Amino acid sequence: MRNNKYKQIYQELADKIQNGVYKPMETLPSENELCELYDTSRETIRKALNLLAQNGLIQKIRGKGSIVLDTPKMSFPISGLVSFKELQDSLWGDSRTIVYDLGLIHPDPWLSRQLNVSDKTEVWKVIRAREIKGERVILDRDFFIKQYVPLLTKEICEHSIYEYLENELGLAISFAKKEIVVEPCTEEDIRFLDIKDYNHIVVVKNYVYLEDATLFQYTESRHRLDKFRFVDFARRNKHG
Repeated sequence: MRNNKYKQIYQELADKIQNGVYKPMETLPSENELCELYDTSRETIRKALNLLAQNGLIQKIRGKGSIVLDTPKMSFPISGLVSFKELQDSLWGDSRTIVYDLGLIHPDPWLSRQLNVSDKTEVWKVIRAREIKGERVILDRDFFIKQYVPLLTKEICEHSIYEYLENELGLAISFAKKEIVVEPCTEEDIRFLDIKDYNHIVVVKNYVYLEDATLFQYTESRHRLDKFRFVDFARRNKHG
């Protein structure tokens, strides 16, 4: 429980920010005040604040404290390899996954190029919508090479594929190459998302690799334009 306390503090502060208790450009209570409020150590508070900063909810400014950022859209990290389930637990709360398609296919020429496999390779195809606060705003199109993922079920896909791959299959998922583009909405987007009047969609393409640099997954995560901002934090390398 002690190891998870910073996550509980993070979640409570994140909820207050999202619900407007702490408004944009306001300063959060000081580290000392938060220590007293949550009856915990400064180290725990700093871990919670660092997580808020990583997820684009605050900006830590030396001498001024932690400034709340304007977050009318849902923050989605660009860097890092994070599953929807992990984001759901840490950021969004009221959300669910709807599985529309699950099965084995042989890739067409386009998918063969994405996964660098032949057209005789068996590939899992998974189509899932992510519903957040009652609206389907993300469509994930996942393709896994069966050689590395022998079995998938609807229950696994509704919960967390990565949790299953890492904890049950023991796969060492290491890194991803990402590409972000804006594309016209497809018939599939319109069918499976609450797309409203938008004609375009933000697509995050992921090529996901195992620890031995084996490409085993290609994913398109298709986001409704109005609901997300993609956040990253970069630090300048001062050695150059």
